[in-house]
Amino acid sequence: MQLSVVILNYNVRYFLAQCVLSVQKAIQNLDAEIIVVDNNSPDDSVAMMRSRFPDVTLIANTENLGFPKGNNIGVAQARGEYICILNPDTVVAEDTFEKVLAFAQTKPDLGIVGVKLIDGIGKFLPESKRGIPTPWTALGKITGFSKGKYYAAHLGENETGKVEILVGAFMVMKRELYHQVGGFDENCFMYSDDIDLSYTVLKSGKSNYYFGDTSVIHYKGESTVKDALYMKRFQEAMDFFYKKHFRKSFVFDLFMKIGAYFFALKKAKNPEKSRREYAHALISEDDDLPFDLRPSLPGHYQFFTLESVKQARGFKVLFDAEMLSFKQIIDMMERLADLRMVFRIVHKNDGYLIGSDSSNDRGEVVTFATRRE
Repeated sequence: MQLSVVILNYNVRYFLAQCVLSVQKAIQNLDAEIIVVDNNSPDDSVAMMRSRFPDVTLIANTENLGFPKGNNIGVAQARGEYICILNPDTVVAEDTFEKVLAFAQTKPDLGIVGVKLIDGIGKFLPESKRGIPTPWTALGKITGFSKGKYYAAHLGENETGKVEILVGAFMVMKRELYHQVGGFDENCFMYSDDIDLSYTVLKSGKSNYYFGDTSVIHYKGESTVKDALYMKRFQEAMDFFYKKHFRKSFVFDLFMKIGAYFFALKKAKNPEKSRREYAHALISEDDDLPFDLRPSLPGHYQFFTLESVKQARGFKVLFDAEMLSFKQIIDMMERLADLRMVFRIVHKNDGYLIGSDSSNDRGEVVTFATRRE
């Protein structure tokens, strides 16, 4: 088997459904499997998977075991030569895995491969590629004064090359290497597990690569919620990383205190933006779709084609996922990213849509009743 895609889920039923659907389409030409590990979600994620995706391997944990252990459980069941650690709040293009595997097979020193991640409004997520977070680098990242080294600025977002650290939302590596380095450290704090695994792979003598020739939507990127809790968890993550791999010193604590101060100042000057109302630009050939959507998503609807949608500047663009491929949707989101638009992916046969209004938005799910026969 070529590939095992491991998706760890907790309480994001609709994001998971969309993710699995995109992965199913992306592995059609591969010898591959999907493994979903659910960390005891209180929503109906498990029931949805059993009814909607009965052919997907489902591991239903009876407690929330955390990100590292949950993924380790999934990889333990994997059979593929390569594994992909994938977040449930992602959407992959139909050719993503074929491109990544073709690239991976050309690298004899392969460690981990990451890809270009975009947020829900089509903008590049800089955490897709990162450097080792030394205390000075981490300070620059937190304060916003110097992010170049933290975000591996030696590579452009559309380029491909070696980097040090990759993000856990999408990681492809050989299953044998994953086991060789021990997988995710189950003692890790949030925000340090992917950094730790990336660095452990580097220490094993392998090279990590950022692959800029395919894009994946990641709704809940690092840019979502920057608050006091985020700052505390980031500090804990860096503390864990330094204690494990470097000599801990007072310099780290000093830099983190300075970073927290500037972080608070920046937060005060940049309050969260409020939501606004949009007219709806519908990319669909289904004339009845507005009638389904209006009760849950009121407002004006206008049909556009992919070629004419640029004229809908300032609209909320609704992509019909039953008509368009995920690759078409992702490509169009990137092209329209600077035109004051927001996007939703509509799954009309399943009665839900997903999207977000800004880089600071965790993502939104709207359900609606369909009138399908």
